[in-house]
Amino acid sequence: MSALVLMVLGLGAFTAGYLLYSRFISEHIFRLDSEFRTPAHVQEDGVDFVPTNRWVLWGHHFTSVAGAAPIVGPAIAVIWGWLPAFLWITLGTVFFAGIHDAGALWASVRNEGKSIGALTESVVGERARSLFMIVIFLLLLMVNAVFAIIIAGLFVDFPSSVIPAWFVIGVAITIGYLLYRRGVALLWPSIIGVTLLYASMVVGNQIPLSLPELVFGLGAPALWVVILFAYAAIASLLPVWLLLQPRDYINGLQLFIGLGIFFLAVLIARPEVVAPMINSSVPDDVPSLIPLLFVTIACGACSGFHGLVSSGTTSKQINNEQDVRFVGFLGTVGEGALALAAIIACTAGFATLGDWEGYYTAFASGGLPAFVQGGGRILAAGLGLPVALGETLLAVMAILFAATTMDTGVRLQRYIVQEAGTIYNIPALTGKGLSTAVAVGCCLALAFGAGGGGGTGGLVIWPLFGTTNQLLAALTLLVLSVFLLKQSRPSRYTFVPFLFLLTMTVWALLIQLKAFFENEQFFLLGLDLVILVTAIWVALESVSAYLKARKGESSA
Repeated sequence: MSALVLMVLGLGAFTAGYLLYSRFISEHIFRLDSEFRTPAHVQEDGVDFVPTNRWVLWGHHFTSVAGAAPIVGPAIAVIWGWLPAFLWITLGTVFFAGIHDAGALWASVRNEGKSIGALTESVVGERARSLFMIVIFLLLLMVNAVFAIIIAGLFVDFPSSVIPAWFVIGVAITIGYLLYRRGVALLWPSIIGVTLLYASMVVGNQIPLSLPELVFGLGAPALWVVILFAYAAIASLLPVWLLLQPRDYINGLQLFIGLGIFFLAVLIARPEVVAPMINSSVPDDVPSLIPLLFVTIACGACSGFHGLVSSGTTSKQINNEQDVRFVGFLGTVGEGALALAAIIACTAGFATLGDWEGYYTAFASGGLPAFVQGGGRILAAGLGLPVALGETLLAVMAILFAATTMDTGVRLQRYIVQEAGTIYNIPALTGKGLSTAVAVGCCLALAFGAGGGGGTGGLVIWPLFGTTNQLLAALTLLVLSVFLLKQSRPSRYTFVPFLFLLTMTVWALLIQLKAFFENEQFFLLGLDLVILVTAIWVALESVSAYLKARKGESSA
């Protein structure tokens, strides 16, 4: 079958979902009001609360939520065949992720820009909030540690990506200065910035950069991890208009152009999907399709991390409540398109079925290398690009997605620490400096400690990332359901997805518990138990609040 069919069906489903379903939800469920004064105006401080052009904010939101996970998850999940991954990505994007992401954004805007964790107190109760914030902190810990290690690995494997990945910081700061301090219109900085960024990829392809193999006892991957967290700590303290917003915006433009180039190559080359529709001869170590598919592909279908971004940074920058649909739903569609590209690259980027089977010999065989190498071959076949340049383009795309997510993740973790300091009356933690140090210190401890040193520990907890992410998505949908009921609005559009995600995720966590015990992975076993017990507790508290709200609505 031609990959062009998958591309047309997938993009068609995303377009219809945005034009039809998101309009229905925005007008009839959220009832977005252009006259409502958003927290960006009410609490404007020039650092975190900043009214923002919706195009710039969309760029920040899209690139923050679309990290490496919507590439890694589908690239692994196609080992079951392309059809299950394709169906979950298209249906999940339209009916799960869109209302989850935009719902968390809208609820936060309606509640002074509070994060979904802090919002839980007013919607469900104080105890549920405290438990929810534990799950959120653990997820952010995993996201930041894992993404730092993924970026470090790509820098080592594709040294041609180093120059463009760091060059974008200078471009972003320049754009932020021109927009907010010089009042320059958005068009020309955007055009020039994207042009310079693509030019830097050509330079990077000609001048690959690598770190020394050993510095102060650290290998190149570990040294990159330290550098990345030092940068992220500084970036999280800067005003959002100076680096975070313009970096995410220019990355968003580049990434959509990159996706456009990739889909154009698919249109021209029309490569054949060599992977099976349903793989009936999976390797021995591959777990069951259900429920593991729904946690292997989290980002790209539905992801709890998106709710953290929506309610953590994006809600503080919404200029007009009507922008919630554009930013929240369209950001979701963008990530779905990235996941679709990953499926095509990892199923049609091989010459024969034998080549594909030779690559996918174990459950963890896929991932970013499969996307970069398979996509590079498609770009070469469709557009005549040198394979090395095509791989550089896709490697930079993956790095920029992961890096912008990490930027936002560290800032969000700082917010969580500050919120905890406020809630539990620990003044020292409410300051930006110490809260950032605590957040980054915990991430570094995981990256260097869990795996026995060397800056690879974050990858040890990757099996738990998907399940924790989906648990958080389920709990966010449940909190939204309670909030909607208390607003006397229909809740079934969030409650049904909650039930599905909770069932699949708890099932997957129980399977993982058994595997961790049998493999004597006691660190993961303990972390799994903490997450499972905490999440179930939050769910029970929230369901109780949901039933009370329904009873109150029925008697009203």
